[in-house]
Amino acid sequence: MEEVYGIKYSKPEVVLLQDTGIGVAESAARTCYDSFTNSENDVIKQIEFEMPDNTMCDDINAIEDSALLDDLAWTYFHHSILEHANLSFLIRGTSRGVLQEHARHRLQAISVRSTRYTMSSLINAYVASKQGGAKEFFTKIVLGFDMFVTASEAYNRIEIGGMYDKLEYQFNTVEDFYAISVAKSSLGFLEEFKENSQALYEALQAGKKKRNVGDAFKHIISDNVKVDMVVTFNLRSLKNYFTLRDSGAAFFQIRWLAQAMMEVTPQKYLDLIIKKK
Repeated sequence: MEEVYGIKYSKPEVVLLQDTGIGVAESAARTCYDSFTNSENDVIKQIEFEMPDNTMCDDINAIEDSALLDDLAWTYFHHSILEHANLSFLIRGTSRGVLQEHARHRLQAISVRSTRYTMSSLINAYVASKQGGAKEFFTKIVLGFDMFVTASEAYNRIEIGGMYDKLEYQFNTVEDFYAISVAKSSLGFLEEFKENSQALYEALQAGKKKRNVGDAFKHIISDNVKVDMVVTFNLRSLKNYFTLRDSGAAFFQIRWLAQAMMEVTPQKYLDLIIKKK
């Protein structure tokens, strides 16, 4: 947790899910120069004389050092060969604001927690609040979701209050609010648990979820909402990402994320993309 501009924020968590190794990148570089026999790695030397079998491929992917890659990265700046190494990160608890920044990095694969499919609990809390619990019930339930990167309850109550007010506006504007917020099979709960917000909320949570419920309600959430995502970078793109996002000029939340990603990136990759001090 860290305070910035007078507001406390939680920081993201990152796990490295997989990395493809640097051996393929050396193989690619040696192919360019037809210099397999010059490698310090025996398995790379073998490629000169035979096509790799499964065992050789395993050995290639297990390579930890490559003098050629180091030379190409830092002497000749021949970075295209770094595109043959890929790393995938699971990221939890960054913000939608960071997601917007992340999307500007073109060469990445990114899969993000979908608001289309994952807003049911939030909408259920609002629907249930209409049965006697009102705004305070909604606020209490949503506070339990831990859905914001801001870590102050007082500030988050303001966020939640704004969400409630937007939903109230929509409730009073849409002809049949429940048709867009509640699955058909759960509509009977509205009468069954009338005047009992908690029981209605629990019933809606246990019932069938409204498909794509987030389509009608994306407008209620802000850049402050947490998102989870899996991102895959090739090593050249990761170099660009770390260079730009570990900079003091970067948005502080994406700088935190870049630093967390660097912490779980094996040294063999960092040696090729981060300038030694």
